[in-house]
Amino acid sequence: MPRTTPADSLRFAFGTLTALPVHVTRWDRDAARGGMLCAPLTGLVVGGCAAALGAALMALGAGPLPAAVATAAVPATLTRGLHLDGLADTADGLGSAKPADDALRIMKQSDVGPFGVITLLFVLLAQVAVLSQLYEASWTRGALAAIVSATAARLALTLAARKGVPPARPEGLGAAVAGTVPQGAALLTAALVTTLAAIAAVPFGAQEAVQYAAAVLLAVCAAELLLRHCVRRFGGITGDVFGALAETAATTALVVLALG
Repeated sequence: MPRTTPADSLRFAFGTLTALPVHVTRWDRDAARGGMLCAPLTGLVVGGCAAALGAALMALGAGPLPAAVATAAVPATLTRGLHLDGLADTADGLGSAKPADDALRIMKQSDVGPFGVITLLFVLLAQVAVLSQLYEASWTRGALAAIVSATAARLALTLAARKGVPPARPEGLGAAVAGTVPQGAALLTAALVTTLAAIAAVPFGAQEAVQYAAAVLLAVCAAELLLRHCVRRFGGITGDVFGALAETAATTALVVLALG
């Protein structure tokens, strides 16, 4: 089989992690490895679209709250709500307190249970509340927070796909990407994203540059805690768990940015 090209990796990343019209040319472990390493790039694009809409609404005279709602809606739209759906399903599986097989069966059901509904409600409220607070401070802070949180969310997926993390099922997205990313490459990607987030916030001052770096680091730490819990409960990761990790990281990053 021909060697995976950067274009193959980008197509895999955008074709599986976004709803953008991208044709995935290869669906194998090599393409998955490159695609998951490119996951933060998809976050940069999704976050950039969210920031652009929020900033445009602010420029047209909308208040911070409508801008925040629109900003939070863009990632959901550009992923067809898959990450939010994964968050709800994972919450239902964890909340069921049932053995792994039964919990995984609950997660595959099409309906959303009470744990999923409550989790979605509070996560979306938290995201909108923080974005509104940051947009009220300035449209640039709100826009940058949208970009950084979306990128941190996809960075959590890169780290979750590292070697040593098993899939919970033999099929699905979790099985396709689990264990594909070398640990060194995952850590290097995390260092790069953290550094770029800090650099992007330098115009706001040194203190905020540190805060943006901390937001990325704490976001992936929160996702890592959830990842380890899911691996213990389910025996590995699934596509739903990936969605839950992304939303957990995005929300954590935003909350950290609201503390300044």
